[in-house]
Amino acid sequence: MLYAFARPFLFLADAEQAHNLSLAALKLAPIPISSDADPVLGQDFASLHFANPVGLAAGYDKNAEVPLEILRLGFGFTEVGTLTPLPQSGNPQPRLFRLAEDRAVINRMGFNNAGQDAALTRLAKISGRVKSGPIGINIGANKDSADRVADYVSGVRKMEPFADYLTINISSPNTPGLRALQDKAALDDLLAQAMAARVQGKPVFLKVAPDLQPADIDDIVEVARARGVAALIVSNTTIGRPALKSRYSGESGGLSGDPLRDLAQQRLVDFRKASGGQMPLIGVGGITSAQDAYARIRAGASLVQIYSALVYEGPGLAARINKGLARLLKADGFQSIADTVGVDA
Repeated sequence: MLYAFARPFLFLADAEQAHNLSLAALKLAPIPISSDADPVLGQDFASLHFANPVGLAAGYDKNAEVPLEILRLGFGFTEVGTLTPLPQSGNPQPRLFRLAEDRAVINRMGFNNAGQDAALTRLAKISGRVKSGPIGINIGANKDSADRVADYVSGVRKMEPFADYLTINISSPNTPGLRALQDKAALDDLLAQAMAARVQGKPVFLKVAPDLQPADIDDIVEVARARGVAALIVSNTTIGRPALKSRYSGESGGLSGDPLRDLAQQRLVDFRKASGGQMPLIGVGGITSAQDAYARIRAGASLVQIYSALVYEGPGLAARINKGLARLLKADGFQSIADTVGVDA
């Protein structure tokens, strides 16, 4: 209710400015630790415990400034980053656009972040503190790197001690050539080196794009399973452009929000089918309600992530989705999230 009142004023600001204001507000807000997750929502996944299945996707807390505060909003987990070995400013502004008529967002941020060393300093300060869910670290390569695989390898080595899990992000459309790492041979080389770089054996997730062909999906599943990837995050933003109403519809970059929902749902179904249900999945893209999250779980996702929907629904969305999910599970006679995963596959 409060956010519905504040949103028109926030929308007067540039989208990136509003994003930064929200980070500042989280740092100042006295948010109590959330401890009211319904037990039906809890599960163990990738050797980690999740009190609920709703996470915050990478891209919001790029520099690991507020991971504990995010968890206190009712998220079951959060993912910081994308973090690159060296700081980089990203693409020129403006680079973030609200498509309010479409309840969507287009971004071409370009992995803007302060670098892994700066994030490590922050993560070290909260190491050992009480937290209500896992904190993942999403790693990427610098735009001008001469060896992007080496960037991922160094990222794994440097960030693993402070991560509950690591995500290798090769799916952003805003770093030229990055998605080429999804090709079979390149992906196999990347994952072989990244997995070998671990010292503690933390789980590694792989984040993939929605703009894939069937053969691409088969190859990714084959390589990910062979290299011991713990889960696939399906998916990132799309470079496709369905019918949109906003005047920003022609902006370049990745599209997220409501228009991505059907494509992201279908890609999850595709990956579930390609893996025969043997590859753990995390559903992302266009999730704005408990019904959306429930559909993704029934299609094969053990966990889900949200981000763009927060722009339109506010910081209480994770808690609302969780309450709705618990009702839906119980109404259908399920005893746990794990019992529900893939029942429609």
